[in-house]
Formats: sequence, structure tokens, C-alpha cells
Amino acid sequence: MSKPIHLALASALALTLATAAAGAPAKPAAEAVAAAPYRWPGLAPGAVEEMAAMRDGVKLAANVFKPAGTGPWPVVMTRTPYLKDGRIDKEHDPDGSKRREALVKQAKHYTDAGFVYVLQDVRGKGRSQGFYAAFENDVEDGYDSVEWAAARPWSNGKVGLSGGSAMGITANEAAMAAPPHLKAAYVVVAPYDLMQNSYMGGVLKEKDVLGWSKGQGVSDEVLNTQRRRVGDDIFWNRAAMSTNRKYIQIPIYNVGGWYDIFDHGNVSNFEYLQNHGAKGARGNQKLLMGPFGHGALSGDLEYPGFDRLNLAGDQELRWFDYWLKGVDNGIMDEPPVGYYMMAGAEKGQLSPKNRLLTSANWPPANREVRYYLTPDKVLSGKAPSGDGVKVSYRFDPADPVPTVGGANLTFERGPMDQRAIPARQDYLRFQTPALDKDVTIAGPVKVELYGATDGLDTDFMAKLVDVYPDGYEALVLDAPVRARFRHGRMPDDVRMMTPGAPEELDIDLWSTAITFEKGHRIALHITSSNSPRFEVNPNTGEAPGEHRQAPRVAANTVYMDAAHPSALVLPVVYPDGK
Repeated sequence: MSKPIHLALASALALTLATAAAGAPAKPAAEAVAAAPYRWPGLAPGAVEEMAAMRDGVKLAANVFKPAGTGPWPVVMTRTPYLKDGRIDKEHDPDGSKRREALVKQAKHYTDAGFVYVLQDVRGKGRSQGFYAAFENDVEDGYDSVEWAAARPWSNGKVGLSGGSAMGITANEAAMAAPPHLKAAYVVVAPYDLMQNSYMGGVLKEKDVLGWSKGQGVSDEVLNTQRRRVGDDIFWNRAAMSTNRKYIQIPIYNVGGWYDIFDHGNVSNFEYLQNHGAKGARGNQKLLMGPFGHGALSGDLEYPGFDRLNLAGDQELRWFDYWLKGVDNGIMDEPPVGYYMMAGAEKGQLSPKNRLLTSANWPPANREVRYYLTPDKVLSGKAPSGDGVKVSYRFDPADPVPTVGGANLTFERGPMDQRAIPARQDYLRFQTPALDKDVTIAGPVKVELYGATDGLDTDFMAKLVDVYPDGYEALVLDAPVRARFRHGRMPDDVRMMTPGAPEELDIDLWSTAITFEKGHRIALHITSSNSPRFEVNPNTGEAPGEHRQAPRVAANTVYMDAAHPSALVLPVVYPDGK
């Protein structure tokens, strides 16, 4: 993949310690000043280190790489918590030569194209001053850094932001501050809302959030605080894209992956900004979605065709040529959305139906088609009748269903074979008969689940699975819902369950694009745990992070009758087979 996606696959930080950036900037950073350029032994060849003073006097360090010739030039900036001079690897790169070579290659991507490249350490990282608190200062610091770069002698006053994952988050936060000289951004795999991403459906991503934090030496006290931070509050929303993207005034090219931890982020941000954004943003967005994750995919599927397209890097430079240089290269005459339509992809047997498609918007035109759950574990196109039809199971927190793949960061990820989960009474597999024709979907997937439990609270988990003719159960999407948060996560939305009473619990599985080919089966797996991907619910009804009561075994029930038509809802394209 190109440089931006390579950067994007490096980071877990976006999942972990994010609290909130402070409010919108009170004033421009025109008074931000730079110390004299300085060379030090850690610099990559061709770089000059410059210091930018933020509004509170803290100075942030940046490596500045300039094109050959005489400026001024447009600027592409990346703001990183991962050290502008690269990480030291005494085992594999003792003299730092590989590190410096990678940084030079990264900069050359831009300088050869006629841009100054600025790689800046965020506050408290690397050679920048201040205290590091993940994403708490990146609204103001992003604003001030853009305005500083615009005022430098080597700059023509037009600045773009580029980055993936954590660097995509810093780009989005700066864009929300609307610095006057920021003209465009290129954002790879970044979330729309850290709370919604870290606590999907109100359930904490156990291993990727707490597991990663613990590996960094975070105390148990802080980890328990993170467990309790599931509710919606001002601290999440001060820097949330979902709350503040209405202030963005620039074109953004979003690149995401169908198996990435931030799949929903790039899609959601594009949808909002393209259709409802402020002047300057609305109608000027681009989206590219590919078949990749936040790291190499695990399992027996692969999508080599997307790598050969090599679109991301080429499109980035075209994007900045258009918005920072005014080059009429036709990029804005092309469809706003490019997305990879996945299909059969067992290694060595890539179906020709895997292909890149375009669309005027996201999602493409589709129709919701419901596949109803039946007691004989079939997904049926016919709505259920009768009364009291249901399937029950016992959910024991001491014996959770193990995680096999999914949109993970710190462990195996992607479309892994769910047959690794053996038959067990608390894991319900529903599937269609073998398809007599292709079923193509593109857009958001959800499950309308009618569930009950014998206690006050529990979890339900759903997985969309593509079952191959040879039996391979390829995971496509998965997500949970915590019963108490079925109506939302504002304090007044929280409702405990009435024991034994069925209620609708909608599960948002996020978006995808896949063709379930003729001969395959569409499957929906329902359970109540998926560990260590998600925190295991103790079924006690205690508040998140409380452990005063011993976990209990819950009797959970899925209803599937006329009054409670549990269904998988798919965005089917060409529903009539045309």
C-alpha cells in the first residue's frame, strides 16, 4: 500500500486514552513564532528542524523538508504522536539508518511533487515541549500549527493535512478548528467518534483498548476509569467528529478499510460532510474504501487486486495538486466514491467479481431486505407468524465465546473462519439455503433483534458471515449491544431490562460492500460474548467498572414470531436480480 495507509496501520492510540480536545480556538495563531532552524544528529537527511510556538507558549518541533528550487511552495503537514524522527530500534536498526531512510522516502513522496513536507511532533512527544495527553490539545495545537506553517517564508500560504489513524485524528481535529489557511486534508482510517468506536454498542473493546493500555504500563486505577467511561458526556464530545464536524470547511479525502477498526469513521465523516457539511466542505468530499484492516488480514482470504491498483498514494497527490496548487487534473469530475466490492476470495481463488466500483454518494442506491430468524436456524425471506416462538441459551461469563477475527488492532483480524468456534449451546448459527443467485450488498448492515434476559442487563452479539461452498465461515462484520444502552448512552436513555420481557435491541454492524455469490450462504451468528474482542458482561446489572457482585449465568432468549420478527437487514443492490 501507499505511504498514508502504511502510517495508518501503525497505531492503537486512537482507541485508548482519548478524552477530549478543548473548545474551538479563541483567536488565530498569527503571533506564533519559530525558533531559528536547527540541525541535530537525529534529523533525517534533507530535514531542518523548526519550532512553532503555540498560543500558550509551548513550542512544538517539526521536521521541514523542502523541494528543490526556489519557493515558496504549498505545504503538506502531518502531526504525529509517533516521533517525527522515528522510533529507535536497537535490535533491528542499531545505527538508525533504516529509520532515516524511511523518513526520507516519506518526505520525498511530497517534495518530488512540489510540496514542502512538515512532520511535527505533537505536544509532549519527541522533541516537542509540553505534557502529552492523547488528542486533548490537537484542536488548538492543530490550528496554531497550520497557521504557523502558512506564515513561514517557504510557504505560499496554502496548507494541507495528511495522515492515518492517530495522524488522521489530529488532522480531523485541526480541520474542526477551521484555520483560515487550511485548504484540504487527506485522512486515512480515522474514527468519527472515539466513544462510539471504543465502546461499540456500549460494550468496551477489551483487548484493543484496555489490553493495549495495560501493555503501555497504564495503572489498574486508570484502566478501571476507562471501563466506567461508557456513557455520553461533554468530555467525549469536546473533540468528537460526530459533534463538531459541522465546523469543518474544507474538502477531505477519506480512505478506509472494510476490516479496519475505524471502518465506520471514514464512511460516516464522508456522508455527513458531503451531504450536510458547511460551505467549502459540502459537495467537495471523496471516499475510497478498500478490503483491508488496521494491519495484515488473518485467515484464508486475500484481496491482491486492491494492492495492484495503488490508488491511495496517487490520489493523494492528485488531491493536493488540485486543492493546493489549482491544477485542473479532473479529480473533482470523477465520482465522489470509490469502493471495493468484495466477493469470493479464498487464497489462490479470487473471484472476478472482486472489483473497484464507483458511486455518486454513499451508500449506493439499495433496498433494505430482511432475512428473518427462524427456530430451525434458517434465515428466511418470509416474515414469521405465530406467537411465542423463541430460542433460549445460557450465557456464562466464566465461559465466553472466543474471538476469531474481526476489526481488531492488537491481535488477529479480518475475515477469519468462524468454524474455529465449535458448536455450543450459546452460539446460534442462522443461515440461508445455498444461494441460487448472487446477492450483492453495499451500505449499512443492522440486526433488528428481539431479545430477553432473566436479569437486569446482558449483551447480545451479532456476526454477518459469508459461508463458502466448502464450509468456510468468513466473518464480514460483527458488533454487540449492551441491553441497558439499547436506547442510547445519554444518562436519561439508560434503561435496565425487565426480566423475561422481550425488547427490540438494534445492533449496528457498520457498512460493507460484498457479493454473496451463487452457491454461498448468508449467515447470521448470535451470541452474548466475544472475548477478548469485547468486555464480558457479568450479567449483574451493576454499573460499568463495578465489581461488587459475583458474575451470574444469564438465561437469554431470542424471539422470532409475528410480534417480534428478529431479522438481519441487508442493503441489497439490484434486489430484483437485474
